[in-house]
Amino acid sequence: MSAAPAHRPAYVADDVDLLGVAETIADDWAALGVRGSFLARHIDTGEQLGFAVDEPVPLASVVKVPLALVVLDRIATGELDAARPVTVDPSTSSVGPTGLAAFRHPATVAVGDLLHLMLSVSDNAAADALLDLVPVADVDAHLRAWGCSGIRMRHRLNRMYECAAGAVGNDFSLALELAIRDDLSGRHTIETLDPAHANLGTAATLVDLLRRVWQDGIAHPEATAELRRLMGRQVFTQRLASELRADTLRWHGKTGTFLHLRHEIGVVEAAGGDRVAMAALTRSDRRANLAPDIDLAIGTSARHAFEALRH
Repeated sequence: MSAAPAHRPAYVADDVDLLGVAETIADDWAALGVRGSFLARHIDTGEQLGFAVDEPVPLASVVKVPLALVVLDRIATGELDAARPVTVDPSTSSVGPTGLAAFRHPATVAVGDLLHLMLSVSDNAAADALLDLVPVADVDAHLRAWGCSGIRMRHRLNRMYECAAGAVGNDFSLALELAIRDDLSGRHTIETLDPAHANLGTAATLVDLLRRVWQDGIAHPEATAELRRLMGRQVFTQRLASELRADTLRWHGKTGTFLHLRHEIGVVEAAGGDRVAMAALTRSDRRANLAPDIDLAIGTSARHAFEALRH
């Protein structure tokens, strides 16, 4: 009996050469046991390449980008003061390895600096402190009002850890096993990995959000300008940005990592004027917390896509 044919994702590409690049990226990911979505779009020409771009995926920390936009819009319209002090207490705040989430003592930080921590080092405690000021339901309603119906915010960041701990206790290696098993079966033990309950998005809707942010076509212009600045401060460069480091290029991005999820969205700007928005949303079959070869493959994908789309 012959083997079943390999699954081929639905591709998007504006010509045969761009299609070839998309197919190469998908093949490279599959060879590493990576499933997911990829889209790269030239912001000014609209040319694009990618695959599985309409597949809804739990976003992990990528959701901090639309959250930041809503908060920044509140600041720009005068509904929220960027200088407002907020005290974050580690005994009650969200968990995480960076920023205020890793603090051992209470700290008071201004709203504007919570945004900086959330986007530069992906601080979960900063994100949930902002959600105390602009609740989840308000963020989701803003996104719908702006026509971003393919991006959903349904829960706080700490909810991811609460749901994993509720399923496995403190054994996050078992949580990783469950995430991989459930992703293949479609029956999710960890609620925040279930597309019906997760903070959710697709490569297509995320890239379109970035396009609108870079063209000042959503929210208040002061909000989009500040979001672009803050995304340029991200310290993590191991994924999409890893092969786009040059004096003539500037990267603005946001990663998202949880169990088997390794994501990033962002925009690369070239000194010559080219601007390309990208989204890489991946799930792996790898039972490991660290996978530098997967990160490198994501970076290689970004370089190939940028080189194919630039003029």
